[in-house]
Amino acid sequence: METDVLGPPYERHTIDLGTDDEGKVVATLVRRRGDQPSRRAVLYVHGFVDYFFQTHLADFFVERGWDFYALDLRKYGRSLLSHQTPNFCRSLTDYFPELDESARIIRSVDGHDQLLVVAHSTGGLTTSLWAHARQGQGLIDGLFLNSPFFEFNNPWLVRGPLMSLITATSAKRTPYRIIPVKALGLYGQSLHATERGEWTYDLNWKPVLGFPITAGWLQAIRRGQSRLRRGLQIDAPVLVACSTRTFRGKDWDDDVRLTDAVLDVEHIARWAPRLGPHVTLTRFDGGMHDLTLSGKQVRAEVFRELARWTDAFLPAPGTPEVEVPPAPEDVTT
Repeated sequence: METDVLGPPYERHTIDLGTDDEGKVVATLVRRRGDQPSRRAVLYVHGFVDYFFQTHLADFFVERGWDFYALDLRKYGRSLLSHQTPNFCRSLTDYFPELDESARIIRSVDGHDQLLVVAHSTGGLTTSLWAHARQGQGLIDGLFLNSPFFEFNNPWLVRGPLMSLITATSAKRTPYRIIPVKALGLYGQSLHATERGEWTYDLNWKPVLGFPITAGWLQAIRRGQSRLRRGLQIDAPVLVACSTRTFRGKDWDDDVRLTDAVLDVEHIARWAPRLGPHVTLTRFDGGMHDLTLSGKQVRAEVFRELARWTDAFLPAPGTPEVEVPPAPEDVTT
């Protein structure tokens, strides 16, 4: 581990992933340990046009006795190399090797017994597919999905027949072809301190207008969403969280700061039950797309709910289990 760009106490480890058609590939695992040794760990996975910079999220977990890790996936953030197409992939399974290696380091190298995966947007879709593929292996103990990308926020005609036509003709032959789509500028403006937001981060890694959408990436997301809709069997408790409202405007409005300006939150609520048998859905009025970047009061509410859920479903190792009294006998008269 070496010192991360965030400075102490953050460290980072580069995961060598070999090469692909663009050349060398790496991922980056960031670590922040608590002041006291812990057997509990969190692995955070970012979304599209994103990387880990949310140090207040790490603060929340470390203060509650968890060691914190964050993974910048290949071609994102710290892992983006000069010869690469930002955020490009051909399949969401491309990310499974760095997820596997991160889990190995957290559990086998650093010695944690309990692992909670926290994931946002496309990271939520990717980690859901990974958790399903690794069921029965005991890799994760819980999954918190922050506004997961379960469906495109487009009319059915666009996200169905039109996207099918585009990906069928371009994804295999010209996967790096740029697909013209609506920019994420309003959401970007709502976040960065130089625009209309309160957060400071590297605009080279998370530009206000986002990165171009490619045909290969589009196909990868659509296939991942299709697999989710057929139903997964994640064998760990899952908490899915999203806003109560979606922003529908085209021009700036202060409601951008109080709604999900990227996804349709009703899609999230609709598909959440397909994750597995133990899913909790919670929604936050005034929540933004990344709930942890919402206004101060909303994100405090998000953290309170997250604390309640982890206390209930992921008690610290060694915590005595609460005995549940037996059900009363069935008496018929």
